[in-house]
Amino acid sequence: MVRYLKRGMDAVDVKAADTKVKSTVETIISSVEAEGDQAIRELSQRFDNWAPESFRLSEAEIYDAIAKVAKEDLEDIKFAQTQVRNFAEKQRASLVDVEVETLPGVFLGHRHIPVNSVGCYVPGGRYPMVASAHMSIVTASVAGVKRIIGCAPPFKGGPHPAIVAAMHFGGATEIYVLGGVQAVAAMAIGTESIAPVDMIVGPGNAYVAEAKRQLFGRIGIDLLAGPTETLVIADETSDAEICATDLLGQAEHGPNSPAILLTTSQKLAADTMEEIDRLLAILPTADSARKSWTDYGEVIVCDSIDEMLLEADRIASEHVQVMTSAPDYFLHNLTNYGALFLGARTNVAFGDKVIGTNHTLPTKKAARYTGGLWVGKFLKTCTFQRIATNEASALIGEYCSRLSLLEGFAGHAEQANVRVRRYGGQNVGYAQPALSMRRKTLE
Repeated sequence: MVRYLKRGMDAVDVKAADTKVKSTVETIISSVEAEGDQAIRELSQRFDNWAPESFRLSEAEIYDAIAKVAKEDLEDIKFAQTQVRNFAEKQRASLVDVEVETLPGVFLGHRHIPVNSVGCYVPGGRYPMVASAHMSIVTASVAGVKRIIGCAPPFKGGPHPAIVAAMHFGGATEIYVLGGVQAVAAMAIGTESIAPVDMIVGPGNAYVAEAKRQLFGRIGIDLLAGPTETLVIADETSDAEICATDLLGQAEHGPNSPAILLTTSQKLAADTMEEIDRLLAILPTADSARKSWTDYGEVIVCDSIDEMLLEADRIASEHVQVMTSAPDYFLHNLTNYGALFLGARTNVAFGDKVIGTNHTLPTKKAARYTGGLWVGKFLKTCTFQRIATNEASALIGEYCSRLSLLEGFAGHAEQANVRVRRYGGQNVGYAQPALSMRRKTLE
């Protein structure tokens, strides 16, 4: 039986907050659509106190920003990007074009075609999320995207040097210092100075996620990556210090980041809650982490590992960290998660910053139907067909004609019939019943 030692915010209150976000985003998108550059300038001034002559950085401004980054920081950025690039290249290599002869003379296939242009949003309001540039821009570059926009809000009155460096070394072809909904809208809709893109990717706060949701269809998106979520699954083999540290390490993202402990140990649950209180007294980011833990944190005690599995699949968390005696049980049986971290030696921060897997992941139960951002998100898998012989065209045509008439599509049937008549040779008679049926249907 599942027992809650701590529950998060009531679902009604969460929905009310989401409704407010939706209305605000609608207004901003409408403004950008109607007024273009003027709107993004006014919005950027209002929200970020930032209205430069041009939001796009020149080549000189890019190199000036990079020059402000410490040598060790640049080396760390390049190390992280190497890990992300290496894994993305392995993923890309697993996606092969296909062409197969399914019947004599009938060739079917598909090609993986990169999206032509992508806007990569890099959050930078509360924290300058340098790693997000690796995850989106490097991965898009490996996929073969030709035009890659990097877009991040200003930080302390200007471009954040490390974010600019990460965007540049990652392969961005254009870099803009512009944040929030106005940045997402500008990239999706286009303005006088920003050409629109085909797809927008990257994490963000609730407003950025809602902007992507409202603009989806007009442009493609990776997924709706809202506030960070983390689920720690632990048993008596784990300890309170590491559980509490890993929960608060993600709760510090913002005041609405769910952090959940799922355990079979009543003692571990109680000890972890006590340890969280201790850490909140000394953690530099305690203001954010405390509110997030108070409003969205949960502690759930289960009777068995099977019950933990069912609860974890129900929760469908963005990050799932497993610290039990049998972590591979969850690897082989858990189905709803964004990314899985197995064993105490790894943790969500490794995935967020450097290990090589992508940190843009599904939230709000979207893990039930999608995985996270990866090189395949930037590729369109497009099919093609080729018929190489007259006999094959006539054979497929006969079936197509009859099946089209079964559905009442006379025009479709005639597309098939003309091929049967032209390429069928001695088999031309097979097309006559279909033609006769078509004429009766038309009469």
